[in-house]
Amino acid sequence: MSYTATAKYRSRFRRVLDYLDRNLERGPSVEELSEVAAFSKYHFHRQFCGMFGVGVYEYVQLGRLKRASYRLAFRRPGKTIDIALASGYATPEAFARAFKKVVGQTPTDFKAAPRWEPWHAAFARLNEIRSIHMPPEYTRDQVRIVDFPATRVATLEHRGDPRQIGHSIRKFIDWRRENRLHPSRSATFNVLYTDEVGIPPEEFRFELCAATEREIAANDYGVMAKTLPAGRCAVLRHVGSDATLRAAIAYLYSEWLPASGEELRDFPPFLERVTFYPEVPEHEAVTDIYLPLT
Repeated sequence: MSYTATAKYRSRFRRVLDYLDRNLERGPSVEELSEVAAFSKYHFHRQFCGMFGVGVYEYVQLGRLKRASYRLAFRRPGKTIDIALASGYATPEAFARAFKKVVGQTPTDFKAAPRWEPWHAAFARLNEIRSIHMPPEYTRDQVRIVDFPATRVATLEHRGDPRQIGHSIRKFIDWRRENRLHPSRSATFNVLYTDEVGIPPEEFRFELCAATEREIAANDYGVMAKTLPAGRCAVLRHVGSDATLRAAIAYLYSEWLPASGEELRDFPPFLERVTFYPEVPEHEAVTDIYLPLT
């Protein structure tokens, strides 16, 4: 098969993945998905399994349970029964059985104290499918140069294994909730001091930030006041899963920057979370990537 033919074949399956992500709760039928891809319904499921290594049902289940796990871990005032029904399960019991089989904890136990290493293992295949088969494609005209204003932020630093960052996210959400700094009123940033790949886990460093002009009182969460410095930045908008975010950042460094003639400033790249998963479907989450320039 030629490169062009292979690319066209894969693009038809990308349409399917996009369609599935838009309709996870409903769970489209194999026949419906075959029409999206313009493949025969008699062959489609075998083609899907051959391409992605999982069946349609397993992909849908993983997508539903991943979104449910985010709601359980990070949106804790929500009721488990509501999360079960919103995830496409007819009863809380069916949801609990499916969740424990995949994640290794009951929804109640996970909500109270998530075990993140089994969680990462459970959804590794789903993230791999998205990173390999749904990579972002960018062009130079999608990158803007802006003057970023000095922005005071409340910051919680995470150091150590990136697989445990969920614990820090939960702490930071709790602090924001106590201080009434909802993301709709306080912009959310992440500062990426290190890449999570290719370094010892103990050297990973990442900051969770919420824009605020308030004084930050001493607290048990470890949240402190900092300022994101003013300066010129290249900005690229990434729409989609965090599974493909690293590829978007790599585009800025490997393709845009060498051709731009720009020089980097001595401050790490940072993100602004514009819209959040699971409030929106994963493929609709919006993240602006900032690359500080001189």
